[in-house]
Amino acid sequence: MHDDRLLAEARLDRVLRERVRPAVYRRAVPLDVQVWHAPGEPVPFEHAIGQEYRPARIGEVWGPPWGTSWFRLSGRVPREWAGETVEAVIDIGFVIDRTGFLCEALAYTADGRPVKGVNPRNAWLPVAASAAGGEEVFFWVEAAANPIIYPIGVPTPLGDKETAGTAPLYRLLRMDLAVLDREVWELVQDMEVLEQLMYRLGEKEPRRHEILRALERALDVLDPLDVGPTAAAARECLTGVLAAPAHAAAHRISAVGHAHIDSAWLWPVRETVRKVARTAANVTHLMEIEPGFRFAMSQAQQLAWIKESHPAVYERVKRFVATGQFVPTGGMWVEPDTNMPGGEALARHFVHGKRFYAEEFGIETVDVWLPDSFGYSAALPQLIKLSGSQWFLTQKMSWNQTNRFPHHTFWWEGIDGTRIFTHFPPVDTYNAELSGDELARASDNYAEKGRGTRSLVPFGWGDGGGGPTREMVARARRTADLAGSPRVRMETPVEFFEAAAAEYPDPPVWVGELYLELHRGTYTSQARTKQGNRRSEHLLREAELWSATAAVAGLAGYPYDELDRLWKRVLLNQFHDILPGSSIAWVHREAEAAYAEIGAELEEIIRQAQRALAGRGGRPVVFNGSPYARGGVPAFGATRDPETEASTTVMTIAGGEFVMDNGLLRVTVDGDGLITSLRDLTADREVLPPGVRGNLLQLHKDLPISWDAWDVEGYYRNTVTDLVEAEEVAPDDATAVRVVRAFGSSRVRQTLRLLPGARRLDIETEVDWRERERILKAAFPIDVRADRSAAEIQYGHVYRPAHANTSWDAAKFEICAHRWLHVGEPGYGVAVVNDSTYGHDVTRPPRQGGGTGTTVRLSLLRAPRFPDPQTDQGVHRFRYAIVPGAAIADAVREGYDLNLPPRTVRGAHGVRPLVTLDGEGVVVEAVKLADDRSGDLVVRLYECLGGRAAVRLRCAVPVAETIETDLLERPLAGGRRPAGPDEELRLRPFEIVTLRLRRA
Repeated sequence: MHDDRLLAEARLDRVLRERVRPAVYRRAVPLDVQVWHAPGEPVPFEHAIGQEYRPARIGEVWGPPWGTSWFRLSGRVPREWAGETVEAVIDIGFVIDRTGFLCEALAYTADGRPVKGVNPRNAWLPVAASAAGGEEVFFWVEAAANPIIYPIGVPTPLGDKETAGTAPLYRLLRMDLAVLDREVWELVQDMEVLEQLMYRLGEKEPRRHEILRALERALDVLDPLDVGPTAAAARECLTGVLAAPAHAAAHRISAVGHAHIDSAWLWPVRETVRKVARTAANVTHLMEIEPGFRFAMSQAQQLAWIKESHPAVYERVKRFVATGQFVPTGGMWVEPDTNMPGGEALARHFVHGKRFYAEEFGIETVDVWLPDSFGYSAALPQLIKLSGSQWFLTQKMSWNQTNRFPHHTFWWEGIDGTRIFTHFPPVDTYNAELSGDELARASDNYAEKGRGTRSLVPFGWGDGGGGPTREMVARARRTADLAGSPRVRMETPVEFFEAAAAEYPDPPVWVGELYLELHRGTYTSQARTKQGNRRSEHLLREAELWSATAAVAGLAGYPYDELDRLWKRVLLNQFHDILPGSSIAWVHREAEAAYAEIGAELEEIIRQAQRALAGRGGRPVVFNGSPYARGGVPAFGATRDPETEASTTVMTIAGGEFVMDNGLLRVTVDGDGLITSLRDLTADREVLPPGVRGNLLQLHKDLPISWDAWDVEGYYRNTVTDLVEAEEVAPDDATAVRVVRAFGSSRVRQTLRLLPGARRLDIETEVDWRERERILKAAFPIDVRADRSAAEIQYGHVYRPAHANTSWDAAKFEICAHRWLHVGEPGYGVAVVNDSTYGHDVTRPPRQGGGTGTTVRLSLLRAPRFPDPQTDQGVHRFRYAIVPGAAIADAVREGYDLNLPPRTVRGAHGVRPLVTLDGEGVVVEAVKLADDRSGDLVVRLYECLGGRAAVRLRCAVPVAETIETDLLERPLAGGRRPAGPDEELRLRPFEIVTLRLRRA
């Protein structure tokens, strides 16, 4: 019996592969093909059709890497095909079936209307559902020769047009008109669904054998030499097993059509613009023939691209949004990384994303959809709620390398206590095909069995786009109520979340960040991209602040359009494969150029506003964009001739050591250029443990298991080279020591600077980085006994273990921090602040010997070779500092200070701050004019210490009304309405408050 079963299964597999699937298109005639190869970047349809085309033949090579070729296809439906379903079948060189990862195309009608995309799993174009016979057929096909950047980990020059070469990559394989045998196509779907279900059922389950016997009967009826005429009879043999209903307790699956499209990854942004158009054309065409099909698209930026580049496709999108089939979802501008963007940037993702959906489609999205980002900040729940959303979805946590995440449906609680109803699809993919394996995995994996009954499955080709296919929809129909399978229903995300929340109102609670135990190297890879992001965020903050101050004073207009455009450019580059540094060279080259343009434009906006505020004159006026006063300059204000710091720095040289002393700190640097003593003179305490040296640069081998730019593995610590030899150690000026080192093929120049009156030691580092597969760290051993560290995240901070007691603790061997990281013991702490570094690690002493110290290290540079073989090669400049005697409040202040240096312009007078804050523990994060151009002032602030705080906000101009709003500057239901400047505003731990001030 066992041998009989194996024989039957082998027979089924061969007949499907060799007879039934090939019979789907039973007759075909070739199309006439002509071609024009675009000489450079992609061109619009109107330009392409006016070019000179030449004949092309099947077998002809085409497509240099990143090139575009336009094909003109023409033909006539044979008259004997009258009444048949006719399609054009296109194969432009699909050597593999990785949809979205190689050549793909968009087809147009003769008059330029987009039809649908063409890719390996969706290689057909509609001609006639029932042909009259004799019809003329004509298509324009825009084919993209995107190179295959695979396998993962193998260095390739194909990731940049400048290095990819010009040799053609692809060969035309098929351009035909063909008859679609609908009955055979349906038979394929029947057989595949049953075969896949059968293999997932246990050998002892009667249902498995029932299906196999039915399939055997179908094969007996089917004539393998004449499949078409016998397909209907074969299908009749399967009706019984397909009609058997699912068990009443079967798992329920909400199948949501989706196409996760990376806004850049193994292709540049310009190619993503075309990918989203192809995908949207695909799914809207599928909606026309499948009214029950629903599709969710999650990134507002991508819809904006369709609107701009393919208005005809966009009109189809809008039509199906109105019917409820095309569902804008997610509520963010792109699907960003959520670890590294600043707080205000994450807020603006919701502002720009939700506003786009509201203005374009008249809808309010209520779910947040981030299936592929590399971990999730504990600030997100509060931001989700303040944006007006209430649900969150991802599946990336299934990628955890060490620990299995314990829930699929749960409340996620953020740092402020906000809880968001959250779902992780147990299918463990956002690119499902609705195969039997996937449906069974969704059911088997589901962690909440016995409490919840349903999960969501995003289905459709993704990453590189493509979306759902008609075959996937056919599987959804057949598994809607099928014995042995979960019940599948095509639904929208909202329909799923409403049902899931209703049936399971009290799921478990997960508190704090969702730390992904993988892709930890993304905190460091592509340092220029990260530095550009950090600088742009702070420039945007200043541009809004000073422009608002000048506009309220009537001295200048407010640059609404410019700021809107620049914010969107910064948000795009926070996409979860751009900011993390995991894209091809082309992407990061463009990002670096974009940040330079953004920076120049913002600097000019700031300069114009400050000149207007300072007035005409020749005296220095110092502007302070920090939320903290410093050096005699008020927060958010400017002072002419600020106070000069009374204390000075004195440098002495004795016994080959350099000693810097400003009365607050005394720093000793030895002949190797390392810090041997960092003494806090106020506390009379040595910061470094006995016998160790600080600011030690360390080099590790860095070759992860597979995902080069993404991952750093724990075993990198097994070997280390301490960079202690110096070419030069010398005074740089009265406040600094210069250190120059050479290692490998690289050089580093550091300036250790102790400024007068400073409570921190600044270290300016320039590295000419020429290493490969190495990671460079800067180590600071600190004489405090800390079993945890505090790291700044958006609008607050999180604590993480400095030990490896459990597997969950040990997995956090590389962590993300924004402007500061803090370690301490009761009564004393030390902060390390930075201007562009995100990766860190914090450890206790090694097992041998124990001790009381804690080591903080910054991850400065990596050198992975995939997907960009030249990652981070070249010159980099960083600034970081160590702050002795720092409490959390000091770390917050110094982090802002380092990232928002004072600016000096020539003018006549100082500038009164537009807003001031009376009270401690609260930071003003944004000062701007309202986006609706009403002239109202918007101030966003947050509690920064993790406690409760009471403050008073004062404005330099009369205020008629103060209204608490959501992130989109809409009145918040139940919000506080402070009556005036003397009314106290009370904040909970890490609470974010947005206030709209209407001027009198």
